[in-house]
Amino acid sequence: MLTYESVDELVKAAESNSETISALVLRDQAESMDRSEHSVYEKMERDFAVMRSAVDEGMKRDLRSMSGLTGGEGYRMGEYSRRGEALCGSLLSGAMTRALAVAGCNASMGRIVAAPTAGSCGILPGCLLSLCDERDVPERAAVMAMFTAGAFGLVMAKKASIAGAQGGCQAECGSAAAMAAAALVELMGGTPAQCADACAIAIASQLGLVCDPVAGLVEIPCIKRNASGVAIAFASADMALAGVAPKIPADECIDAMREVGDLLPSSLKETALGGLAATPTGQKLRKQVFGK
Repeated sequence: MLTYESVDELVKAAESNSETISALVLRDQAESMDRSEHSVYEKMERDFAVMRSAVDEGMKRDLRSMSGLTGGEGYRMGEYSRRGEALCGSLLSGAMTRALAVAGCNASMGRIVAAPTAGSCGILPGCLLSLCDERDVPERAAVMAMFTAGAFGLVMAKKASIAGAQGGCQAECGSAAAMAAAALVELMGGTPAQCADACAIAIASQLGLVCDPVAGLVEIPCIKRNASGVAIAFASADMALAGVAPKIPADECIDAMREVGDLLPSSLKETALGGLAATPTGQKLRKQVFGK
């Protein structure tokens, strides 16, 4: 059974069997859980369906968060994307729309899949659902790619952290973007080594990102960081598929993420005491929600 201690372990195990990381992980999970591969796949398929439902919920025009601070971001981005005016084209703007929608669904207490966390829940579905809907990628392939994303997430959780309170937003949106980038590469026919390269590039692109939620709520700037994370995931996947090497291996990037997270002061790790949360407007919004 795989121990998921390193990205290098995942890549070498897949390469030794001449298979994708997702096929390796599905088989490994089925064996470790003493279940059939079909039943494990069906569970992931249900999670994928929850992601799609979260997009639908988050796209509602009148959706509002419990605090009243956010709502409607997915709807507005979707309308803009459908008009064909998006600078980044229909695929990326559609992915950003879906990411905003899922994050908005989370803020309104809707049902989501933490991928790997609630604060970063829109990045993976934003990427995978957009390839299914915009590029006609088969749903089964997207569901399988979630096993790849999950394996990379497990490595990051073990070697570093996926919690904003411990590692900053680099540990949440950064990890989610890295997971999504690896999944995108596999979906587009990339090798296990290219999946690792995409993971490394995505982590490097968000290294040091702080966790500074306004009013201590996973809304501002968290929701918009999900859309940004989608863009980083696609860019990282494209660079890896093009053969642009990250130079620093994925495992070393993860180690660096842990070290940077340890160096961040507590004010920048989900306490709402620094960053955007400490700005005059951030403080005004906090009082708007909680009073003086």
